[in-house]
This record gives sequence, C-alpha cells and structure tokens, in this order.
Amino acid sequence: MSENNKIPRSSETIQTPRPSWGPAFFALGATGAVAGIYANGFAFSAFVWSYIGIIVMLFAFRAIVRSSVRSYFSLPRRQEARPATLPVEQIYLESRPSSGRPQG
Repeated sequence: MSENNKIPRSSETIQTPRPSWGPAFFALGATGAVAGIYANGFAFSAFVWSYIGIIVMLFAFRAIVRSSVRSYFSLPRRQEARPATLPVEQIYLESRPSSGRPQG
C-alpha cells in the first residue's frame, strides 16, 4: 500500500457491555428447576429444589434485565455519522507460469 494515503479516523464508537454473572446464575437456576424434579428425597422434596431453582432463575433474569437497561441508557445519544472510507488499491497479478501446473 502506498504510504501517502491519509485514512480519516472513524467517528463511530463500539460500546461493549459490562461482564455479568446473570447468565451463569440463570443457567444454574434453570438447571436446578429441572433437576430438582428428580432430586426427590435428597434433603428436601423435589418441589422445594425446583422452587429454589426457579427463585434463583428469576433473580438472575432480573439482574440481566436491569444491567441491559442500564447499559442501554448509558450509550451516547448522538454520534457523528462520518464513516472512515478506505482508499481503493488495485492489485495486479503477474502471469508467470509456475512449474507446469495449471493456473486458475
């Protein structure tokens, strides 16, 4: 590439969400809700384990929704829409035969 081309700086920003434990606890609660049905006689009845799993799942879902709402409202309201267009470079292929193999 030629070094004299000036590429304008992009004005768009990428906003990444913060890390969250919500999805892991949601999966744990869903697993507990389903597996609790088969845990009959393990310290409590099966429905108690399922209810505990459902409660964990609901609190995790609440945490996921709250963090996504906070992330949405923390985004910038407006961005300058100036894309960074890259310069066009032309590529020329050399047509030298190489060791008798077909080109293509």
